[in-house]
Amino acid sequence: MVASLPIPLDALPAAAGGTLVVAFSGGLDSTVLLHRLAADPALRARGLRALHVHHGLQAAADAWAEHCAHQAAALGVALEVLRVQVPRDGGHGIEAAAREARYAALAAALDPGETLATAHHLDDQAETFLLRALRASGPEGLGAMRSWRRFAGGWHWRPLLALPRATLRAWAQAHALEWIEDPSNALPDPDRNFLRLQVLPMLQRRWPHATAALARSAELSAQTDALLDADDAALLDVLGGETGRMPGTTGADHGRGPQGDAGRTLDLAGLLAQPPARRARLLRRWVRELGLPRLPARGIERIEAELLGARADAEAAFAWSGARILRWRGWLHADRLRASLPSDWSVLWDGRTPLDLPDGGRLWLQAGDAGTHGNDARDDGDPRGTGFDAPLRVRARRGGERIVLPGRTHSHALKHVLQERGVPPWRRAHLPLLVVASGNDKSVLAAGDIACAAPLEAWLRAHGLRLAWQPPGAT
Repeated sequence: MVASLPIPLDALPAAAGGTLVVAFSGGLDSTVLLHRLAADPALRARGLRALHVHHGLQAAADAWAEHCAHQAAALGVALEVLRVQVPRDGGHGIEAAAREARYAALAAALDPGETLATAHHLDDQAETFLLRALRASGPEGLGAMRSWRRFAGGWHWRPLLALPRATLRAWAQAHALEWIEDPSNALPDPDRNFLRLQVLPMLQRRWPHATAALARSAELSAQTDALLDADDAALLDVLGGETGRMPGTTGADHGRGPQGDAGRTLDLAGLLAQPPARRARLLRRWVRELGLPRLPARGIERIEAELLGARADAEAAFAWSGARILRWRGWLHADRLRASLPSDWSVLWDGRTPLDLPDGGRLWLQAGDAGTHGNDARDDGDPRGTGFDAPLRVRARRGGERIVLPGRTHSHALKHVLQERGVPPWRRAHLPLLVVASGNDKSVLAAGDIACAAPLEAWLRAHGLRLAWQPPGAT
């Protein structure tokens, strides 16, 4: 008889005080976790509920959801079933697609401050360590799964991470628990099942302590990573576009990185001053903090060769999984791939309400000084509802446009104005232009909130307004 199953409550961060939400698949591991948590009055007092993700990948998926509902009801725990669609053509395999869909559904179902509890255990940790090692990961990856981490406005807790699968099975058998056996777990594919069914048993026959040793190596790697992590965070603060110095500026003319790109840019000179190993860590952390897909196995090597090693005047780029990093004027910029404004797009706008752009950006009139830019403003426009005297046309750039800037008597090529003002190419592709509704639309009244022609600026000042533009993806 298994007397107890240790749940290390002291491993939870003090801030994780919300409801406990168990990811309940109905398999052995999550059945043991839900049973153990439900049996603890102190944990129930926090609030306890369960979520079951219905992937629809197995013929018995509906029966599994019914089983989970029955088991949760028997324990007096509320259960919500989350149905997801798993793409089968995402290019990363069905297992990875199912995991991504599962965590997206779980994150969406959590309230702020709640703690998601999952049933990962010691054997899972050993498998993860081996998978990461086979992908040539460093300390960050070899640290495998942490017992807790920030997740979806709350926390993700793995209370069983120090316990082997055999202990969980003994607990389940001692308490006559019923669980689902997923037939896909018996197949020697995908990779994790191959390790579980063939590699680890073979290692354990030669080294009985293999699982515990691999999990311990993961723990030591995580400790090493934590020591390096603080330095990485401090360096990113220095190199980031929000506080970094624009290349080529000194003293009184110092400034921020490319306009509107706080956090999405890195000072290339500062990055190159770091040792290669530190650069690799900084790039991986930067990409992770931006919420972009994980860099591929050889991603760092390609960035080093194709971006960091490119000519100074090159506009080099590296793309992966719907994201990209670009090099421009001494900066690296990272973001998701975003479609630019369609070249044939145009619309009439009276300025009375914000204009949502087809690329996800927004344009609006805002109360304030017309001489200031609106990239740092995020309100919904001028509360007075003031509009233009006559509607203006808003369209995408097509080339050849010119603008008469305030205080000038002749027009300038808009392309040269944008270059002089340091507007990076990834911004120019989304820049909305304001022109007269009819007539010569090569004469620009405004380019987003980057440049404003003399007539429009005078009108804005007279009305106490400014033009504000929010590019897609800006926060």
